[in-house]
Amino acid sequence: MQRASWTDERLDDLAEAMRSGFDRVDRDMRDLRSGMESLRQTVLRIGAGLMGGMTVGFLSVIVAIVARGA
Repeated sequence: MQRASWTDERLDDLAEAMRSGFDRVDRDMRDLRSGMESLRQTVLRIGAGLMGGMTVGFLSVIVAIVARGA
């Protein structure tokens, strides 16, 4: 098996490839975090709307039960 030699040029190419790879991963992570934050905001908005509707429904049931019993 022939042994490969690492020249300065090959090491520089490897370093550049690693730098660009890490830059891409950093960009992807920032995009993912941004997307997760917007998803979180959407879920919070939907949840707040559902809780309001559930509260009104729950109170309506209580009022109906009390009105029927009186």
